Amino acid sequence: MSALRVDLGVLATNIARVRERVAPARVMLVVKDDAYGHGLEPVVRRAHHEGVRWFGAFDVATASRVRAVTGGGARIFAWIAASRSELDAAIGDDVDLGVGDAELLEEVAEAAREAGATARVHLKIDSGLHRNGVRPEEWPAFAVRAAELVRSGCLDVVGLWSHIAEASDEEDDAARGIFERAVEQARSAGLTPELLHLSASAASFARAEFRYDLVRVGAFCYGIRPAGGPDERELQIQPVGRLEATVADLTDDRAVIDVGALDGLPSTLGGRVSLTVDGAPRRLLTVGPRSEVEAWPNAAVGDALTVYGAPDGPSATDFAEAIGTIGEEIAVRVSPLVERIYTGDPAPQH
Repeated sequence: MSALRVDLGVLATNIARVRERVAPARVMLVVKDDAYGHGLEPVVRRAHHEGVRWFGAFDVATASRVRAVTGGGARIFAWIAASRSELDAAIGDDVDLGVGDAELLEEVAEAAREAGATARVHLKIDSGLHRNGVRPEEWPAFAVRAAELVRSGCLDVVGLWSHIAEASDEEDDAARGIFERAVEQARSAGLTPELLHLSASAASFARAEFRYDLVRVGAFCYGIRPAGGPDERELQIQPVGRLEATVADLTDDRAVIDVGALDGLPSTLGGRVSLTVDGAPRRLLTVGPRSEVEAWPNAAVGDALTVYGAPDGPSATDFAEAIGTIGEEIAVRVSPLVERIYTGDPAPQH
């Protein structure tokens, strides 16, 4: 029977490795997309047990799920709030909000005033990736308005942040220059942010000057290496999730396994990757509702094998590279209907 086996002990080891690498910056564990497909609640519970006190939730609904696990003992950052009801929920759940445009700034302030609260916000400059954020030419006036709202008591600007492409050192250096200028302008406007954060997994490992006070790390904590980058051994991380399958049928030269496109395995992998079975590579021939693998000696119905994630086999990023994408996409595509099995001394539930 197919399953995603999630080793929470490996998660803890990866988190420790990331912390060691980026210190003294703090680690924000990014848990978007159901903790990259690994299951949000068990991942957050174990990470909180390991001392993680910052979680990156992407959206407010995820942030509220994190809050339900951690109670009041964590800071949770959501960088998307799409409606007034989400703003109200974020303020009610004591969630830090990313704000990357003038209209949202006013909406957060209004929601906080009506709730009789002070909303914690992180202001985002568009440093060139154009994912969102305030354009540099609009930033000085935006910072001045944010400072006015801070003085009125409805907002607390606790952070300044941005995204970078991590495509080349030159592009990232240019983005960092924009970010540094934005920080100076914000401080000149009277803002006193306690946190600056710019980098995700790859940049936070490779370049100390990008770490600032906080690094937002998802992939590396889950043991997912960057496509085209250093391997897991060099990074000293291990895959947390292992996708397992069972042989459902046999033909003369093929083993049919119970993992396929309906379970989230991209159909384009057919004919492009190999699995490791009994220590030898076996070609993944087709991916349909179920998948076909090149048969091996003494293969039998009911045999178990690992599709990806085993130490001696392909990783999610190996699969991703074969079809021109990234390991995170392979991980998050695993269907929620695939059973998650948790091992590795998970932390007790609250």
